[in-house]
Amino acid sequence: MTLTTSLPIPDLIRQLRQHLNLSQEKFAAKLGVSFKTVNRWERGHSLPSPMALKLIEAQLKTLGEPGQVLLRRYFLEGELDA
Repeated sequence: MTLTTSLPIPDLIRQLRQHLNLSQEKFAAKLGVSFKTVNRWERGHSLPSPMALKLIEAQLKTLGEPGQVLLRRYFLEGELDA
C-alpha cells in the first residue's frame, strides 16, 4: 500500500475521522494510538507508520462507498488489497 503524494495525509485522517463521526480521542483509541499522535497527523507534524496506515486502510474499507472514494483518492490503485 502506498499513499499518493498529491493529497496531504492530514486531509485523509480528518476526512476518515469525520466519516466515522469520531473525535480525535476516540479515533486514536480505535487505532490504538494516542490522541497526541492523531493530532500530529492532522496538523501535518508527523506521518502514520506503515502499521497505522494498514489500520487506516481497514477503517476506510468499513465505510462502504465513502471509504472507497477516499481509498481511491489517497492510495495508489495498484497497491490496494482487494
